[in-house]
Amino acid sequence: MRVYLDYNSTTPVAPEVLDAMLPYLSDSYGNASSIHSSGQHARNAVEHARESVAALINAKPAEIVFTSGGTEADNLAILGAVEAARHAHPRPHIITTAIEHHAVLHTCQKLAATGAEVTFVPPGRSGVVDPQKIRAALQPNTVLITVMHANNELGTIQPVGEIAEIARESKILFHTDAVQSAGKIPIDVKSLGVDLLSLSAHKIYGPKGVGALYVKTGTRIEPQLHGGHHERDLRPGTENVPAIVGFGRAAELASQHLAATALQIAALRDRFERAVTAQIPDCHINGHAATRTPNTSNITFLGAEGESLVIALDLRGVECSTGAACSSGAVEPSHVLSAIGLPADQGRSTVRFSLGRATTAAEIDFALNALTAALQHLREVSPRYSVALKP
Repeated sequence: MRVYLDYNSTTPVAPEVLDAMLPYLSDSYGNASSIHSSGQHARNAVEHARESVAALINAKPAEIVFTSGGTEADNLAILGAVEAARHAHPRPHIITTAIEHHAVLHTCQKLAATGAEVTFVPPGRSGVVDPQKIRAALQPNTVLITVMHANNELGTIQPVGEIAEIARESKILFHTDAVQSAGKIPIDVKSLGVDLLSLSAHKIYGPKGVGALYVKTGTRIEPQLHGGHHERDLRPGTENVPAIVGFGRAAELASQHLAATALQIAALRDRFERAVTAQIPDCHINGHAATRTPNTSNITFLGAEGESLVIALDLRGVECSTGAACSSGAVEPSHVLSAIGLPADQGRSTVRFSLGRATTAAEIDFALNALTAALQHLREVSPRYSVALKP
């Protein structure tokens, strides 16, 4: 048996999604910008997908801009908003958090290196950001607040609605990276009050290489690519019709299954965590106990090196990760774990398990047995284990 517990990294393409995409990889090959019949057939497919993605987050179809993925959506939101504001604020100020995905973190760091001011607000120990710390960071030249909806490593859900209200009171644009929350918890852009929101298809059983940015009607951002009038003049380039169609179908499935799937996955995640903490000594769960996406479990195992544990589990048939897939192989501990105050040695001893729609109770039991055996072996041969337990 092989057990996949790395759904936060990527999800398999759902069979229904693949079926929807296949015609646009073969006979229906028209360019969606062409005015002939084949082109208009492709255009209709793109617009239907736009409606489906919009429905997932209760947006208008015209507010959805397709991109190459979540990273591009984050970049377009942040860079586009800041550039649009530079005429009024030559030295713009951005507020973000210390636990953002690198697509946001590195973009903000790039802006800081080129003349902008950036405040990185730290989270609490549970991984949740205090909205009042966001309020306290406001400056007269603040042009954008960007705070993720759910953290990719911890699963912690941020108080986005409260922070968006703070931004709205000060007439500041608010962006949230919802790549890890879409399809796992309900998202309503109207009730959240966000101006910009990023999505990615491959996190919701769609294809890799396609994402979207929600741009609230009336929100002004500058395009970051140039070359055509596609996607409301915000993202030029020939549309990836098969991928967009797949994204649309994945969004439809996510909307249909969201409530039932969340309950099912949360029950399995909780079962796994209860068994781990009951059967395995010297471990602790990171992140908020309740305010988490239902599928994510981030656990520190004292005295066991995280990368070694991931490899040992892989050899026993269980696939998981030490954190963000984009950072795999990094020597330094996760910036997220460091930000919540986890010591470096514990950060290096942490593994993320993330469940999906196909995860079963039998797989959870298999993973638990594999984890117990792998940890016993690693701790027996590791001089770090006894050191880690010393007060």
